[in-house]
Amino acid sequence: MRLIAIVRLTLHETARKRVLHATLLCGLAFLALYAVGFHFVIKDASNAGGARGMMERQVTLSMFTLAGMYAVNFLMAMSAVLLPVDTLAGEISSGVLQTVAARPVRRSEILLGKWLGHLIVVWAYLLLLAGGVLAVAFFSASYSPPGIAAGLALMALEAAVLVSLSIAGGARFGTVTNGVLAFGLYGLAFLGGLVEQIGALTRNDATRNIGTVVSLIMPSQSMWNLAAHVLQPPFLAQLQISPFSPVTVPSLAMVVWAAGWAVAVLALGLRALSRRPL
Repeated sequence: MRLIAIVRLTLHETARKRVLHATLLCGLAFLALYAVGFHFVIKDASNAGGARGMMERQVTLSMFTLAGMYAVNFLMAMSAVLLPVDTLAGEISSGVLQTVAARPVRRSEILLGKWLGHLIVVWAYLLLLAGGVLAVAFFSASYSPPGIAAGLALMALEAAVLVSLSIAGGARFGTVTNGVLAFGLYGLAFLGGLVEQIGALTRNDATRNIGTVVSLIMPSQSMWNLAAHVLQPPFLAQLQISPFSPVTVPSLAMVVWAAGWAVAVLALGLRALSRRPL
């Protein structure tokens, strides 16, 4: 019951944050721009006829939908880092957490409650934006990409990785340090994924191994690469003509690693908070 109370308080607190309002405005502005762009793209693609025209139309629809999902993934990652970045660090520095922890509430319940609350908000944000992109594609061109459930599940796991990192960092570091660390690791994962793809494309094993090691350190980009793979038709994934087609596709073992990574980082956050003086 105490954990549920912390979750409810976190949801109430997050709903009043200006960061959430800003990310919502950015997301709605993106969906409006995406809908307009999709309309004109489909208008041009519909003029082509014949089998070749149908194939080009299918490729265009898939690539533009994946481009929208890529933007959704970036906005989701930004919200997953920014929303919880100050929730523990700020309350510790202001003395609010000391008041809460003085009552019969365990520190583990505080951290887990805040983690669950923020994760619920980020997942809802992901469903809102991804649902908007998929709805635009479906109602504008009757197109629905394959693997929607698997793709959204992988993006949700990426969100869990980032929220765990931001919450655990707040239990140990200040707000600015925590934000720099979270965004730094996210950027490192992006670069590592890019290096791995370049290494696979050029058949350079050393470069590819460097990217793999970086993906193990921070597995967020690997989850997006796998999501992008399952969200496109098999023929497009095999041709690798889309900028969102990964050359090397992460395996199921990487998914298990990402889930375990999120749990391990959260456990480190619990340990740091239990030892940190308030």
